[in-house]
This record gives sequence, structure tokens and C-alpha cells, in this order.
Amino acid sequence: MKVLVVGATGPVGLGREVCRRLRARGDAVRALVRPSAHRTKPDVVSELVALGVEPMAADLKDRASLDALCRGVDAVVSTATTTASRQPEDTIAAVDLAGYHSLVYAAQAAGVARFVYTSYSTNTQRAAPCPLTWAKRAIEQLVAASGLRYAILRPSYFTEIWLGPMLGFDIRAARARIYGAGERPISWIATGDVAAFAVAALEHPEAENAALELGGPEALSPLDVVRLCERLGGRRFEVEHVSESAIEAERAAAFEAGDALAESVAALSLAYAAGDPIDTQALAARMGVPLHPVEQHLRAVLAAEG
Repeated sequence: MKVLVVGATGPVGLGREVCRRLRARGDAVRALVRPSAHRTKPDVVSELVALGVEPMAADLKDRASLDALCRGVDAVVSTATTTASRQPEDTIAAVDLAGYHSLVYAAQAAGVARFVYTSYSTNTQRAAPCPLTWAKRAIEQLVAASGLRYAILRPSYFTEIWLGPMLGFDIRAARARIYGAGERPISWIATGDVAAFAVAALEHPEAENAALELGGPEALSPLDVVRLCERLGGRRFEVEHVSESAIEAERAAAFEAGDALAESVAALSLAYAAGDPIDTQALAARMGVPLHPVEQHLRAVLAAEG
């Protein structure tokens, strides 16, 4: 199978992990690599090349480049989304909405057999009405109506991101920023597990024209995770709570400023405060995807520190 991965140079690392797993099982892999990535992310591009991935210059905002990108591939796995590391023109409207419309149409025109789209959980979509959620929902609907065989992945909060220093959860420094009271359970999911589902979804009947709600093996509240960190690391954590009212104020200010990304990040933080429990155990067993607990991630971070 020849698979196109869109999002292979992103900061979360999901697309690269999909590439690694596809190459490990012998698939031919092509990756969308924006021309600027050779300058801004040379190590990432080199990593893809070392894996045996074919980097191909394209941009979600350039339909003609997407037509060439999709030509000759059997399946598309899309993990790209707008992030804080974006270029100025990479807005949610331009990338997550218009860009994905173009990608789906290009896949249709090229006769692609399978399309795997990464969204986020229904719980989060309901709790986080915002521009990114609206774009995700619109593309889910487009993919489902496209006539392509498809799978939609709806993962919970990524362990490595939301329990990582970028968002204020610094395990090594024993400091945690928590959004809201921190008492609602979340089924944190490892990036590698989402990648495993993405690869399995290319062929598994469970994912045939289906939307898959994905979570880790256990639902832990943010405060549960703090207590687990303290037990494993033997250090008391300094905990900073960001109140829901403060987050709501940030969201309102972002809306007034016309900053759709900041508005969406605030909305996702409010949804985190509301919790996101998802029972994926049975689905994971049927699809042959082992789920990795939060504790495994915490132990790895602490071991790297030592």
C-alpha cells in the first residue's frame, strides 16, 4: 500500500509516528512537506528521509499541489492542524477548513481508496464550541459524504502534549498548570496509540466508514496525575489552577480580537476542565492496539531526568 501522510512535520509528532509505523510494516509512504520545512525543520525532514519516506512539496492552501500529492497513492492519513507554530497565513479557516476541503477533493479526483481523518473527541467538540471545532465537524461531514472509504479518529487529550511542559505540566520541575478544578477524569491517550489506530484504520473492518472515539486505558483527573507524579518522583508538586472564569475571559478577549486560534485553545482548555472520559478498551482489543497508561509516560520522563 502507498500511503500519503499529511501532518508529518507537525509539532505533536503524530504524523511522524504514523510514518514510522507504516514504514515498519513495509508500506510505501509519501509525506506532505511544505517548502519552508527544509529551512525551518531540517531535522524533521531528515528524519523522514531516513525512515524511507518520500517527502513531496505541497501546501494545504495550494490545491494544485494537493492534486499532485494525491496522485498514485492508495490512502491518505491526515493529522495536520493549525498550531501555535504556524506561519501568519496558516489560519484555521485557511488550513483546517478550506485546506482540508481541497485535500478531500484532491483525494477524490485521484481515486484514493481510503481517507483517515484526525478530529477530536465528541465530548470535547460538545464542550468546546469554537472555530477549530466547527472546522473539524465540517470536515468530518465532508469526509463522510465524500464517497471515499473513510475512518474518522476522535482522540481525547494527548498525554505528551497536555501533560507536558508546553502547556504548563512540567514533570521534571514538579510544576503543574491545571485548567479548572482538575477533578474531572480525562482518558489521556498516548500519541503512539493514536498513530497505531490510524494505521490499523487503513484496513480494519471496525474502522470501515466509522468514527472512532479514542482514549487511553484509564480515565484520570489532572489532580490524579499530579498525585501519581508525586508518588513516582518523590517530590511535592507546585500546582497552579487556572479558573474556568479566567479561561472564559481569555476566550472572550480572543473572540473580540478575531484570534480564532487563541479562542480555540481557550475553548479546549475549558473542555479539559469539563473532563473527557472515553472507554476504548474493547475497541482497542478488537483492533489489536495496545493502550499505554499515563504512568508509563511519567516513568519515561522521570527516567530521562535521572
